[in-house]
Amino acid sequence: MKRVHLFLMIGLAAAMAAAQQNSANQDMNDMPMPGHDMSSTSDHDISRMQTQDAAAENASGAHAMHSMEGHHMEMGPHMKMTALRSPQPGDEERAQRVVEAARKVAERYRDYHAALNDGYRIFLPNVPQEQYHFTNYRYAIEALFRFNPEQPTSLLYKKSGDAYQLIGVMYTAPKRFTEDDLNQRIPLSIAQWHEHVNFCAPPAGRKREMLGANAKFGLRGSIFTQAECEANGGTFHPVIFNWMVHVYPFEKDSAQIWSVERQVHGNGGD
Repeated sequence: MKRVHLFLMIGLAAAMAAAQQNSANQDMNDMPMPGHDMSSTSDHDISRMQTQDAAAENASGAHAMHSMEGHHMEMGPHMKMTALRSPQPGDEERAQRVVEAARKVAERYRDYHAALNDGYRIFLPNVPQEQYHFTNYRYAIEALFRFNPEQPTSLLYKKSGDAYQLIGVMYTAPKRFTEDDLNQRIPLSIAQWHEHVNFCAPPAGRKREMLGANAKFGLRGSIFTQAECEANGGTFHPVIFNWMVHVYPFEKDSAQIWSVERQVHGNGGD
C-alpha cells in the first residue's frame, strides 16, 4: 500500500468518511483534525472528539484516506498559499524568534511520549503516513486568539519502527485572517501559509469518487465550483480548516526551515 501523504491538517478524507457515518449533512467543521476551525469548541466538544477520532480510524476511514495520495496539495484550484512579500526591516529577526521557539519545543518533544503526556494526540495512528500529526486541540483553540510559538497546534513526526521521530511543528491561524493578519504572526517575506479551498464533499454512497486519478470530489477532485458541486449532489466548502504553516526547526538554513515544497507535498524530506 502506498504511504499516505497527510498535512494538518490533513486527514480530510477520513474525517469525511466518519461524517458520512453520522449524517450526510453533518458540517465538516464539527470534525476533529489538524488545523481545524475550533472557534466554538467547548470542553465537552473536546471530549466528544475522542469518540469521533475512534470512528475516523475505522476501515472505511482508512480506505478514504487514499484520496489524499500523491501530490494532493499541489498548487491548483484546491489550495491557496500566501504571496511571498518583499523583505521588510525586522522580518528576519521576527522569523528567527519563531524558529528558536519552535526548536525549543522540538527539543522538548523529541521523545514522543512527552508529547502524549502533555496532551498531544496522534491523528489516525493506524494509517501509514509520511508525517504523523500529534495535535493539541486546546492549543488549536488558543491559536484562534493569540500566537504562542511555544505552543504549536501540531507536532510533526515520522514513524521510526515502533516509535516516532520529530521533524517539525505546525502552527495554525483562523481562516478568517487576512494576509496582513498572518504577517503579524510570521512575516510573509519568509513564511508562506496555506489553506484548503473549493472542497466538494461527496453525497452519501459516493465517497469512492474521491479516489484515484479521475476523482470528482475532495482535494483531488475535478469539481471546484459551487455550481458544479451542487449539480453533482455534493456539499461545497469554499474554505476548510484554518490557515496552516509548517516549520522544520532542525534544518540548517532558512529555505529548508520554511520549505514550501516540503509543506506542499508533505514528503517529510524523502
